[in-house]
This record gives sequence, structure tokens and C-alpha cells, in this order.
Amino acid sequence: MEGGSKNSSNMSARPNNKDFQRVDQSEDEEPITSDEESLGCCVYLLVFFSYLLVCCTFPFSLCVCIKMVQEYERAVIFRLGRLLPGGAKGPGIFFILPCIDNYVKVDLRTISFDVPPQEILTKDSVTVAVDAVVYYRVCNPTVSITNVENYQRSTRLLAATTLRNVLGTKTLQDVLAERESISATMQSNLDEATDPWGCEGGES
Repeated sequence: MEGGSKNSSNMSARPNNKDFQRVDQSEDEEPITSDEESLGCCVYLLVFFSYLLVCCTFPFSLCVCIKMVQEYERAVIFRLGRLLPGGAKGPGIFFILPCIDNYVKVDLRTISFDVPPQEILTKDSVTVAVDAVVYYRVCNPTVSITNVENYQRSTRLLAATTLRNVLGTKTLQDVLAERESISATMQSNLDEATDPWGCEGGES
């Protein structure tokens, strides 16, 4: 009976593989203090000094800190290179901190442009020159700045490419007879492609 009790005590003292896994996982975990936390401390410190500079130079600092955008504009603000939470500001007056904030204005009005005549080879091997008028507007100012380098230039190039791709699948007779359906197809293609850029629009 005594031997059996000793064996049972030895068996209970043996570590399991789960215990080793828990130790390994705890050793692999990164410490709480990291470079990101030190960067966060630097950000708070710079923000504090920026507010201090505004207070020391008041009221002259208001000329630098107070900005204004029109009813048809929005301002996307970056603080130390990072997008400021809360979305785009405007319309009206908004406040920025000197030295650490910069902003980009985005026009929300509808923009229209002409697509230059494109030499297109139709499905029945006929070469035609076709132009178009494209209009679009920015529906998400933040995305239009952070997701694409230049949404205006990108939309122009995309419109020309879409025009060639859509008409390249049509015969000359279809191009002349199905203008409305071609326009609707191009509009859906442009909307789908420009949605990640924060734009929406159409073609005629």
C-alpha cells in the first residue's frame, strides 16, 4: 500500500507537456515596455510642448493654429505623420497645433473632364476613335488621401483604360447602337474601381 502511494505521488509530480508549452509561451511574449510605448511617450511630450508654445505666444499663435475650409471642402489632418482620429474636419473653422500638425484640403464638388480620343480596335477589327466625358466626386475625403497618391490623376487614367477595355469587346455596330448600355457598364466599372479611393461618379 505504501509503495502504491509513493508511485501515485511521483506520477502527480511529473510535469505535463502542457506545462512546458505554457512556459514557452510566456517566455516568447514581449515585455509590456516596447518601442511603441516609448514612441507614444515622445508623441505626448511633443504635443505638450506644442500646447505650451501656443499658450506662450497667445494671441499671436491663433494666426497659425486656426484654419478654415469652405462649405464644399474638408480638411484631413495628420499629427506627426499619423492620421488624426475623428475623420475629416469642416466645413468652417478648425484648430491645428504648430510644428506637429499638417492638413490636406479635399474638394467635394463634382469634377468633370474629357477623356482624349482613344484609338480602339473593335471586336470586328475596325479602328475607331472614341472620346468620353467623365464626372466624379469625392465621397470619403480621408480615404481619397490615404489610399491613393493622386486620386484625380488616377481617375483620369482609369477612365481611359476602362473606355478601351469596354469598347474592345464590342463590334462597330454595337458601339453605335448601344451607347446607353456601354455608358452604364463603364459607370459601374468606374464606381467599383474608384470605391477604394473614396470617389464615386459616372461617364457619358
